[in-house]
Amino acid sequence: MCGIVGAVANRNVVPILIEGLKRLEYRGYDSAGVAVLNGGIRRVRRVGRVAEMEGAARTEGLNGLLGIGHTRWATHGGVTEPNAHPHVSHDEIAVVHNGIIENHDAQRERLEKLGYGFESQTDTEVIAHLVHYYFSQSGNLLQATRQAVRDLVGAYAIAVVSLKSPDLMTCARVGCPLLIGLGENENFVASDVSAVISATRRVMYLEEGDVAELTRSAVRVYDRDGAPVEREVHESDLSLASLELGPYGHFMQKEIYEQPQALSDTIEAVVTLGVDAALFGREAASVFRDVEGVQIIACGTSYYAGSVARYWLESIAKIPCTVDIASEYRYRDTVPNPRQLIVTISQSGETLDTMEALKRAKELGHPHQLAICNVRESAIPRASRLVFYTRAGAEIGVASTKAFTTQLAALFVLTLALAKAKGRLSDAAEAAHLDALRHLPGSVQHALNLEPQIKLWAERFAPKEHALFLGRGVHYPIALEGALKLKEISYIHAEAYPAGELKHGPLALVDANMPVVVIAPNDSLLEKVKSNMQEVRARGGELYVFADLDSHFSESAGVHVIRTPRHVGVLSPVVHAIPVQLLAYHTAVMRGTDVDKPRNLAKSVTVE
Repeated sequence: MCGIVGAVANRNVVPILIEGLKRLEYRGYDSAGVAVLNGGIRRVRRVGRVAEMEGAARTEGLNGLLGIGHTRWATHGGVTEPNAHPHVSHDEIAVVHNGIIENHDAQRERLEKLGYGFESQTDTEVIAHLVHYYFSQSGNLLQATRQAVRDLVGAYAIAVVSLKSPDLMTCARVGCPLLIGLGENENFVASDVSAVISATRRVMYLEEGDVAELTRSAVRVYDRDGAPVEREVHESDLSLASLELGPYGHFMQKEIYEQPQALSDTIEAVVTLGVDAALFGREAASVFRDVEGVQIIACGTSYYAGSVARYWLESIAKIPCTVDIASEYRYRDTVPNPRQLIVTISQSGETLDTMEALKRAKELGHPHQLAICNVRESAIPRASRLVFYTRAGAEIGVASTKAFTTQLAALFVLTLALAKAKGRLSDAAEAAHLDALRHLPGSVQHALNLEPQIKLWAERFAPKEHALFLGRGVHYPIALEGALKLKEISYIHAEAYPAGELKHGPLALVDANMPVVVIAPNDSLLEKVKSNMQEVRARGGELYVFADLDSHFSESAGVHVIRTPRHVGVLSPVVHAIPVQLLAYHTAVMRGTDVDKPRNLAKSVTVE
């Protein structure tokens, strides 16, 4: 959610800021703005897309050597230009902010008593005035920033500039991601490496509580106690090509088609070297031998990946597993078991609910934590004892696709590693599972070849306002994921249920206007699923069945069938994720929605 970019250089930074904001559009936003120092604080803000703000900046001839930019996803206050960032105090201090300030009401009341007026409804304007208040006392922007953030309760990443310190920018973070990009006689701040990748690949990630100051020639970082610290410099391997659309209609379509390669990259080590706990870290072997249960914590699509993994872990590794939504786990009373492995799943590695749930698990005394993540050096992996990085590459579309399937692959590798550590994986079983993994990218490619048939289904779905998804066993989470994808990008109301639950309530919804999507692989529950389908047909429901090539389904009146590749065993959920992604995508395209940037949603959720 929201995006920050800032630059201090010996060249006009406005093109850098605007390009950076365009790279951050995938995170979700509803307004954008930039502010630069040039004889005063010159600011341009617009509701809507970055392109609209860019046009206004060009019209006004905006330029400067120091500036900050922001894309806002509304939390406090509506989608209006006065609420857009950057926020300014007394024409001297400008601030951009990601996150939520929980005590902003108290701070606003305090500042109003000090004579400060407010032009917006946001919590961010409080920060601008606090920095101005402290700067007016000390004349030191770093000190003023440090004093201001000490007054804040909540989560924030901020960047600050002052008209009276025209060669200096400060920044700070608690709970929200922020990094510094290092250039030659120029430096940058951003919430995501994609915002600065065209200017530099050398980045340092700020730690919790860090406050930093940037000039053209130097970067100085201080910890929460004010002590100077060194943060490791990383060379980003993010490809600019991965941030370009290429021949595809949308980034979501591009990322759906990147899944065979993303899966190959993610499983490369295990299919080459075999099942080895060391894939998860140097301590993993001893940890895996010690654990007696798994607790998975995640949000949204990642939660559904964890829900699939529960079936694998209990059936293959014979290890009890529970799966919690991160925002629920954080606030419920749990019975801690120090021999339970805490597994967090996050594409960005910065999901605030998941990060806070991980902190809660540590507070409860869980010593074993494993992060499954797509972004190197992000907050959740850094806070975890063990890490497995998926290799999905940059995912721009808000609706997750390749991140989901690579998370599934990572969780399957985890299942095998735990089973082997516990002595529950025979050589023959290991060989069979590795062979299945090797063939997985090819099976996914075969599933992608179903796109023309799925587009025909999408024509039927596009006029609908409701849909029902059904699955059983390990494929029930795929039904959940299919419903989520459809509602996310097409705005069709969709629900998912275990097929056996139909008669316990959802069957009341079924009529000729409610398309019912069924995930029906050729597994041990196939005959049960067929019985559930008959319940739908008996009520006049229209069935859309994703079946395996060898499931022996035939089309009939009210029953439409698309056959995915031959059943691939326990990895079938990965393959069946592809057609539900394509169905949602093409339905959304036909409805004319903004596929990559659906309304009200953001890619990186860094607020609670």
